[in-house]
Amino acid sequence: MQNRFLDSITQLDKPLATALVPLLDEQFCGHITTEQFQSLVKASGQTEQQVVMALLPIAASLAIAPISEFYVGAIVKGASGDLYMGANLELPGEALFHSVHAEQSAISHAWLSGETEILDIIINYSPCGHCRQFMNELFNGSKIKIHLPQQEIQTLAHYLPYGFSPADLGITVPLLCKREQEFCCDSDDPMIIEAIDQMGLSYAPYTNCNAAVVLETNDGATFCGRYAENAAFNPSMQPMQMALSNLIRNNRQYSEIKRAVLAESSVGKISLVGAAMDALHAIAPIELQHVVVEPLLG
Repeated sequence: MQNRFLDSITQLDKPLATALVPLLDEQFCGHITTEQFQSLVKASGQTEQQVVMALLPIAASLAIAPISEFYVGAIVKGASGDLYMGANLELPGEALFHSVHAEQSAISHAWLSGETEILDIIINYSPCGHCRQFMNELFNGSKIKIHLPQQEIQTLAHYLPYGFSPADLGITVPLLCKREQEFCCDSDDPMIIEAIDQMGLSYAPYTNCNAAVVLETNDGATFCGRYAENAAFNPSMQPMQMALSNLIRNNRQYSEIKRAVLAESSVGKISLVGAAMDALHAIAPIELQHVVVEPLLG
Protein backbone atom coordinates (compact mmCIF):
# COMPACT_ATOMS: atom_id res chain seq x y z
CA MET A 1 0.00 0.00 0.00
CA GLN A 2 1.22 3.53 -0.78
CA ASN A 3 2.47 5.47 2.24
CA ARG A 4 0.16 8.41 1.54
CA PHE A 5 -2.83 6.26 2.50
CA LEU A 6 -1.50 4.98 5.84
CA ASP A 7 -3.40 7.53 7.95
CA SER A 8 -6.62 7.68 5.93
CA ILE A 9 -7.09 3.90 5.82
CA THR A 10 -7.41 3.92 9.63
CA GLN A 11 -10.53 6.10 9.29
CA LEU A 12 -12.44 3.31 7.54
CA ASP A 13 -14.36 0.48 9.16
CA LYS A 14 -12.22 -2.65 9.29
CA PRO A 15 -14.15 -4.75 6.71
CA LEU A 16 -13.99 -1.92 4.15
CA ALA A 17 -10.35 -1.15 4.93
CA THR A 18 -9.39 -4.82 4.56
CA ALA A 19 -11.09 -5.03 1.16
CA LEU A 20 -9.61 -1.72 -0.02
CA VAL A 21 -5.95 -2.24 0.92
CA PRO A 22 -5.15 -4.56 -2.04
CA LEU A 23 -6.32 -1.83 -4.43
CA LEU A 24 -4.01 0.79 -2.94
CA ASP A 25 -0.85 -0.59 -4.51
CA GLU A 26 1.90 1.50 -6.12
CA GLN A 27 -0.09 1.84 -9.35
CA PHE A 28 -3.28 3.13 -7.71
CA CYS A 29 -4.17 6.60 -9.03
CA GLY A 30 -7.67 7.00 -7.59
CA HIS A 31 -9.57 5.04 -10.26
CA ILE A 32 -12.00 2.40 -8.98
CA THR A 33 -13.90 0.37 -11.55
CA THR A 34 -17.57 -0.50 -11.19
CA GLU A 35 -16.67 -4.12 -10.42
CA GLN A 36 -14.13 -3.11 -7.78
CA PHE A 37 -16.63 -0.77 -6.15
CA GLN A 38 -19.29 -3.44 -5.99
CA SER A 39 -16.78 -5.76 -4.35
CA LEU A 40 -16.04 -3.10 -1.74
CA VAL A 41 -19.76 -2.63 -1.07
CA LYS A 42 -20.28 -6.36 -0.64
CA ALA A 43 -17.27 -6.79 1.64
CA SER A 44 -18.20 -3.79 3.80
CA GLY A 45 -21.83 -4.76 4.37
CA GLN A 46 -22.73 -1.09 3.82
CA THR A 47 -24.79 0.73 1.20
CA GLU A 48 -23.19 2.18 -1.93
CA GLN A 49 -23.76 5.68 -0.55
CA GLN A 50 -22.07 4.83 2.74
CA VAL A 51 -19.07 3.30 1.00
CA VAL A 52 -18.48 6.14 -1.43
CA MET A 53 -18.68 8.69 1.39
CA ALA A 54 -16.29 6.55 3.45
CA LEU A 55 -13.76 6.69 0.60
CA LEU A 56 -13.40 10.49 0.78
CA PRO A 57 -10.43 10.41 3.21
CA ILE A 58 -8.62 8.23 0.66
CA ALA A 59 -9.27 10.85 -2.03
CA ALA A 60 -8.14 13.66 0.29
CA SER A 61 -4.84 11.80 0.79
CA LEU A 62 -4.01 12.70 -2.83
CA ALA A 63 -3.96 16.42 -1.96
CA ILE A 64 -0.87 18.63 -2.05
CA ALA A 65 -1.71 21.78 -0.09
CA PRO A 66 1.45 23.58 1.14
CA ILE A 67 -0.31 26.97 1.27
CA SER A 68 -3.71 26.31 2.82
CA GLU A 69 -2.90 23.04 4.59
CA PHE A 70 -6.57 22.30 3.85
CA TYR A 71 -7.01 18.89 2.24
CA VAL A 72 -10.05 18.33 0.06
CA GLY A 73 -11.01 15.07 -1.62
CA ALA A 74 -13.55 14.56 -4.38
CA ILE A 75 -14.88 11.50 -6.17
CA VAL A 76 -16.87 11.60 -9.40
CA LYS A 77 -18.97 8.83 -10.86
CA GLY A 78 -18.89 8.62 -14.62
CA ALA A 79 -21.61 7.34 -16.92
CA SER A 80 -19.63 4.08 -17.10
CA GLY A 81 -20.18 3.58 -13.37
CA ASP A 82 -16.47 3.91 -12.57
CA LEU A 83 -15.26 6.20 -9.78
CA TYR A 84 -12.48 8.77 -10.20
CA MET A 85 -10.78 10.47 -7.26
CA GLY A 86 -9.24 13.91 -7.20
CA ALA A 87 -7.82 16.34 -4.66
CA ASN A 88 -6.70 19.94 -4.37
CA LEU A 89 -3.24 20.88 -5.59
CA GLU A 90 -1.37 24.07 -4.68
CA LEU A 91 1.96 25.18 -6.12
CA PRO A 92 4.43 26.41 -3.49
CA GLY A 93 5.09 30.13 -3.65
CA GLU A 94 2.89 30.68 -6.69
CA ALA A 95 -0.26 32.81 -7.12
CA LEU A 96 -3.46 31.14 -5.96
CA PHE A 97 -4.93 31.02 -9.47
CA HIS A 98 -2.45 28.21 -10.17
CA SER A 99 -4.33 26.01 -7.67
CA VAL A 100 -6.37 23.00 -8.77
CA HIS A 101 -9.59 22.39 -6.86
CA ALA A 102 -10.50 18.85 -5.83
CA GLU A 103 -13.59 18.79 -8.04
CA GLN A 104 -11.54 19.93 -11.04
CA SER A 105 -8.98 17.23 -10.34
CA ALA A 106 -11.60 14.48 -10.16
CA ILE A 107 -13.47 15.71 -13.24
CA SER A 108 -10.28 15.98 -15.28
CA HIS A 109 -9.33 12.48 -14.10
CA ALA A 110 -12.60 11.16 -15.54
CA TRP A 111 -12.21 13.20 -18.75
CA LEU A 112 -8.67 11.99 -19.40
CA SER A 113 -9.95 8.44 -18.82
CA GLY A 114 -12.55 8.76 -21.59
CA GLU A 115 -15.73 9.57 -19.65
CA THR A 116 -18.21 11.76 -21.52
CA GLU A 117 -20.68 12.41 -18.70
CA ILE A 118 -20.47 12.87 -14.94
CA LEU A 119 -23.48 11.64 -12.95
CA ASP A 120 -22.42 12.25 -9.33
CA ILE A 121 -19.81 14.26 -7.44
CA ILE A 122 -18.98 13.27 -3.88
CA ILE A 123 -17.04 15.87 -1.83
CA ASN A 124 -15.96 16.20 1.77
CA TYR A 125 -16.64 19.98 1.82
CA SER A 126 -19.31 22.09 0.12
CA PRO A 127 -18.15 23.12 -3.39
CA CYS A 128 -17.03 26.72 -3.72
CA GLY A 129 -18.48 29.05 -6.35
CA HIS A 130 -15.45 28.46 -8.60
CA CYS A 131 -16.14 24.72 -8.65
CA ARG A 132 -19.89 25.10 -9.09
CA GLN A 133 -19.20 27.20 -12.17
CA PHE A 134 -16.64 24.68 -13.46
CA MET A 135 -19.15 21.83 -13.04
CA ASN A 136 -21.77 23.84 -14.90
CA GLU A 137 -19.59 23.65 -18.01
CA LEU A 138 -20.13 19.88 -18.20
CA PHE A 139 -22.64 18.00 -20.32
CA ASN A 140 -25.89 17.96 -18.31
CA GLY A 141 -23.99 19.85 -15.63
CA SER A 142 -27.05 21.23 -13.83
CA LYS A 143 -28.32 17.67 -13.31
CA ILE A 144 -25.17 16.33 -11.63
CA LYS A 145 -25.95 15.06 -8.14
CA ILE A 146 -23.85 16.53 -5.34
CA HIS A 147 -23.15 14.33 -2.30
CA LEU A 148 -21.91 15.94 0.93
CA PRO A 149 -21.43 14.43 4.39
CA GLN A 150 -24.65 14.52 6.42
CA GLN A 151 -26.46 16.50 3.70
CA GLU A 152 -29.37 15.65 1.44
CA ILE A 153 -28.29 14.79 -2.10
CA GLN A 154 -29.04 17.75 -4.37
CA THR A 155 -28.37 18.56 -8.02
CA LEU A 156 -25.92 21.23 -9.07
CA ALA A 157 -28.90 23.42 -10.00
CA HIS A 158 -29.71 23.59 -6.28
CA TYR A 159 -26.22 24.88 -5.48
CA LEU A 160 -26.02 27.14 -8.56
CA PRO A 161 -29.49 28.61 -9.22
CA TYR A 162 -29.80 30.75 -12.35
CA GLY A 163 -26.37 29.53 -13.39
CA PHE A 164 -24.38 30.99 -16.29
CA SER A 165 -23.64 28.20 -18.74
CA PRO A 166 -22.01 27.54 -22.14
CA ALA A 167 -25.45 27.87 -23.75
CA ASP A 168 -25.50 31.55 -22.72
CA LEU A 169 -22.49 32.06 -25.00
CA GLY A 170 -23.92 29.97 -27.83
CA ILE A 171 -21.94 26.80 -27.09
CA THR A 172 -24.01 23.68 -27.75
CA VAL A 173 -21.26 21.06 -27.29
CA PRO A 174 -20.07 21.50 -23.67
CA LEU A 175 -17.11 20.06 -21.79
CA LEU A 176 -16.74 16.24 -21.82
CA CYS A 177 -18.76 15.81 -25.02
CA LYS A 178 -16.77 13.91 -27.61
CA ARG A 179 -14.98 16.20 -30.01
CA GLU A 180 -11.70 16.06 -31.84
CA GLN A 181 -9.95 18.66 -33.94
CA GLU A 182 -6.97 17.69 -36.03
CA PHE A 183 -3.75 19.69 -36.18
CA CYS A 184 -0.72 19.56 -38.42
CA CYS A 185 2.15 17.48 -37.13
CA ASP A 186 5.46 17.17 -38.97
CA SER A 187 7.37 15.80 -35.98
CA ASP A 188 8.36 12.22 -35.22
CA ASP A 189 8.97 13.05 -31.54
CA PRO A 190 6.59 10.84 -29.51
CA MET A 191 6.03 13.51 -26.84
CA ILE A 192 5.15 16.19 -29.38
CA ILE A 193 2.85 13.76 -31.21
CA GLU A 194 1.12 12.93 -27.90
CA ALA A 195 0.77 16.62 -27.02
CA ILE A 196 -0.79 17.41 -30.40
CA ASP A 197 -3.16 14.45 -30.12
CA GLN A 198 -4.24 15.64 -26.67
CA MET A 199 -4.70 19.24 -27.77
CA GLY A 200 -7.12 17.96 -30.40
CA LEU A 201 -9.26 16.67 -27.51
CA SER A 202 -9.02 19.87 -25.47
CA TYR A 203 -11.93 22.25 -24.90
CA ALA A 204 -11.41 25.89 -25.95
CA PRO A 205 -14.65 27.19 -27.48
CA TYR A 206 -14.16 30.77 -26.27
CA THR A 207 -10.60 31.46 -27.44
CA ASN A 208 -9.86 28.65 -29.93
CA CYS A 209 -6.64 28.13 -27.98
CA ASN A 210 -6.67 24.35 -28.08
CA ALA A 211 -3.74 23.26 -25.96
CA ALA A 212 -2.22 20.36 -24.06
CA VAL A 213 0.79 19.63 -21.88
CA VAL A 214 2.75 16.38 -21.66
CA LEU A 215 5.21 15.75 -18.84
CA GLU A 216 7.85 13.02 -19.11
CA THR A 217 9.45 11.45 -16.04
CA ASN A 218 12.89 9.91 -15.66
CA ASP A 219 11.61 6.41 -16.45
CA GLY A 220 9.96 7.52 -19.71
CA ALA A 221 6.37 7.61 -18.43
CA THR A 222 4.21 10.50 -19.65
CA PHE A 223 1.38 12.41 -18.01
CA CYS A 224 -0.86 14.73 -19.98
CA GLY A 225 -3.24 17.58 -19.32
CA ARG A 226 -5.68 19.34 -21.63
CA TYR A 227 -7.00 22.89 -21.61
CA ALA A 228 -10.59 23.10 -20.31
CA GLU A 229 -12.17 26.53 -20.74
CA ASN A 230 -15.15 27.88 -18.84
CA ALA A 231 -17.96 30.23 -19.80
CA ALA A 232 -17.02 32.42 -16.81
CA PHE A 233 -13.37 32.37 -18.02
CA ASN A 234 -11.60 32.39 -14.61
CA PRO A 235 -12.58 28.80 -13.61
CA SER A 236 -10.87 27.50 -16.77
CA MET A 237 -8.40 24.70 -16.00
CA GLN A 238 -4.92 25.15 -17.43
CA PRO A 239 -3.31 22.16 -19.20
CA MET A 240 -0.17 22.40 -17.05
CA GLN A 241 -2.19 22.26 -13.83
CA MET A 242 -4.17 19.30 -15.16
CA ALA A 243 -0.94 17.49 -16.11
CA LEU A 244 0.56 18.15 -12.66
CA SER A 245 -2.60 16.90 -10.96
CA ASN A 246 -2.44 13.80 -13.17
CA LEU A 247 1.20 13.25 -12.20
CA ILE A 248 0.50 13.53 -8.46
CA ARG A 249 -2.56 11.24 -8.62
CA ASN A 250 -0.30 8.64 -10.19
CA ASN A 251 2.01 8.70 -7.16
CA ARG A 252 4.85 10.51 -8.91
CA GLN A 253 7.00 13.39 -7.65
CA TYR A 254 7.84 16.74 -9.25
CA SER A 255 11.51 15.81 -8.99
CA GLU A 256 10.91 13.00 -11.48
CA ILE A 257 9.96 15.37 -14.32
CA LYS A 258 12.71 15.56 -16.93
CA ARG A 259 10.84 17.14 -19.87
CA ALA A 260 7.71 19.22 -20.44
CA VAL A 261 5.98 20.09 -23.72
CA LEU A 262 3.15 22.56 -24.31
CA ALA A 263 1.42 22.35 -27.68
CA GLU A 264 -1.11 25.01 -28.62
CA SER A 265 -3.02 26.19 -31.65
CA SER A 266 -1.72 28.98 -33.85
CA VAL A 267 -5.22 30.46 -34.22
CA GLY A 268 -5.99 30.96 -30.53
CA LYS A 269 -6.92 34.41 -29.24
CA ILE A 270 -4.60 33.89 -26.26
CA SER A 271 -1.47 31.94 -25.35
CA LEU A 272 -0.99 29.76 -22.29
CA VAL A 273 2.80 29.65 -22.45
CA GLY A 274 3.39 32.24 -19.71
CA ALA A 275 1.07 30.55 -17.22
CA ALA A 276 2.50 27.12 -18.06
CA MET A 277 6.09 28.31 -17.58
CA ASP A 278 5.29 29.93 -14.22
CA ALA A 279 3.65 26.75 -12.93
CA LEU A 280 6.44 24.50 -14.18
CA HIS A 281 9.25 26.66 -12.76
CA ALA A 282 7.56 26.59 -9.36
CA ILE A 283 8.13 22.85 -9.07
CA ALA A 284 10.90 21.75 -11.46
CA PRO A 285 14.20 23.28 -12.73
CA ILE A 286 13.54 22.49 -16.37
CA GLU A 287 12.55 24.56 -19.39
CA LEU A 288 9.21 24.30 -21.15
CA GLN A 289 9.24 23.21 -24.78
CA HIS A 290 6.61 25.26 -26.61
CA VAL A 291 5.15 23.98 -29.89
CA VAL A 292 2.66 26.02 -31.93
CA VAL A 293 0.75 24.13 -34.64
CA GLU A 294 -1.73 24.89 -37.37
CA PRO A 295 -5.22 23.35 -37.41
CA LEU A 296 -6.08 21.13 -40.35
CA LEU A 297 -8.88 22.63 -42.38
CA GLY A 298 -11.59 20.17 -43.26
